Amino acid sequence: MKQDLSGKIAAVTGAASGIGLECARSLLQEGAKVALVDRAADTLTSLCEELGPNAFPVQVDLTDPASVATMMPKILDRFGHLDIFHANAGAYIGGEVVDGDPDAWDRMLNLNINAAFRSVQAVLPHMVERKTGDIIMTSSIAGLVPVVWEPIYTASKHAVQAFVHTVRRQVAQHGIRVGAVAPGPVITALISDWPQAKLDEAIAAGGLMEASEVADAVIFMLSRPRNITIRDLVILPLSTDL
Repeated sequence: MKQDLSGKIAAVTGAASGIGLECARSLLQEGAKVALVDRAADTLTSLCEELGPNAFPVQVDLTDPASVATMMPKILDRFGHLDIFHANAGAYIGGEVVDGDPDAWDRMLNLNINAAFRSVQAVLPHMVERKTGDIIMTSSIAGLVPVVWEPIYTASKHAVQAFVHTVRRQVAQHGIRVGAVAPGPVITALISDWPQAKLDEAIAAGGLMEASEVADAVIFMLSRPRNITIRDLVILPLSTDL
């Protein structure tokens, strides 16, 4: 029997757009109350007005440790507890390493790795105390299959995979499930730096997915019976060769 998400309290990072926004929408449709976490305060406020009273904006800059420290207090002050945490926020950089910008790499790696790990650590004590919870991290097929076009991004998602699988085994004893959703290319702002020819080719070949399709996969993961953990869920366009 699948787990009913109605009445659950969820938080999604990077929720102002893309996969994060679609996952927040899907959770709300399932009857959950959702904290939308992002640094874009005005966008969050507008979105939550649109999404209804069960959506709550939480402005946090995930790259600022002091700001991250305010996340859980804000969520608990509004909802009292947290059942589901989706660490989704991330950035993308592709291209040849020889032509790359190491400073840009640092910014992406800080968000994709350090900030993601810190945000998960921020919610774990609460879930451990309650002896229950779900943590989903947005990984990528690049975290399982090295993608030649995006070596730095691939490295960041391999780090996410390692974190998911080790933390999952640490906290299973506390009734906490940890899993990764690993999509292939999704039509979001993250792929805006793809060469136009590569983007056009992917669209024409049906090689890109919608963010809502990733959200469907996340709902599937969360709605499994509590004795079942979806460790990794890979979701790819049919035409992909990965």
